[in-house]
Amino acid sequence: MNPMAFSRRQFLLQGAAGLTAPLLGAAQPTTQAPAAETQVAQLYQSLDEAQRSAICLPWDHPLRLKVDNNWHIRPKRLREVLKADQQDLVRQIFDSLHSEAYRREVWRQFDHDNKRDGGFGSASIALFGEPGSGRFEFVLTGRHCTRRCDGDSEKGTAFGGPIFYGHAARGFNESPKHEENAYWFQAKRANEFFQALDGKQREMALCDTSRDEDGNNTVKLQGAAGKFEGLRFAALSADQRELGRQVLADLLAPFRQSEVNEAMQLIEAGGLENLHAAFYKNQDLGNDGVWDVWQIEGPGMVWFFRGEPHVHCWAHIAKPV
Repeated sequence: MNPMAFSRRQFLLQGAAGLTAPLLGAAQPTTQAPAAETQVAQLYQSLDEAQRSAICLPWDHPLRLKVDNNWHIRPKRLREVLKADQQDLVRQIFDSLHSEAYRREVWRQFDHDNKRDGGFGSASIALFGEPGSGRFEFVLTGRHCTRRCDGDSEKGTAFGGPIFYGHAARGFNESPKHEENAYWFQAKRANEFFQALDGKQREMALCDTSRDEDGNNTVKLQGAAGKFEGLRFAALSADQRELGRQVLADLLAPFRQSEVNEAMQLIEAGGLENLHAAFYKNQDLGNDGVWDVWQIEGPGMVWFFRGEPHVHCWAHIAKPV
């Protein structure tokens, strides 16, 4: 049976039985490891003057909060500026930014998409400010990757600022089924949420064509006065709203628990009822009614999932203004 074809009642019953429990449970770390911030401080202390000149920048540098789908924050790559043990420490930092349940998949995506450029060593990092000063941030970039670690220096912002993840699992143009894509599970879950809507709600949720991809403009927050596309969560029943919350949990599942907690606190502060879910009918690969491009947006949140021609995900969550 097509997994998108079951009834709304079936989905609600399945959701009530704990649809996301495996994901949320798995996201809890089972072993105690050094916090990413501790590892970043260790990396910073290990740098010599030449290395600091290559990757360290002041806190207020404009590159600190930049995001894009395929870019390098500093010209020199990891293999060019760091020693082997320092590169291993960067690997550990990257591990620490992700949940234990999803690290393997995250690395599978990263290694695959960056293989042509030389794998992990082709990524680049920048260190802004100084550890222990209260104004410090680590940023790692590469193809389909922008990740941050800031020890909550960027107040009221999840992940230390906007992030990006993606995957071109079987080439640039994926099939409608997105086989082997590390992040397609999120779209499946969002489509299950869509299937739980009634006819009128689906009409409100379906939109024509999505936003453009344009670096930081892609995830620019609109604030309380914004105009949002799609179906407002306030129009959902209580059980549907809970399913919407579970989709949010799936979006956050690849990341470390401290980031999940902060992101959910910020989302709740803006009001779950103020979020909007939009699905884009003009970008449906295979015309199969399984929506490849969709988003959840509110005053302090943008999570834009573009699955055409392959998966790009843009995310930004902050305290609403």
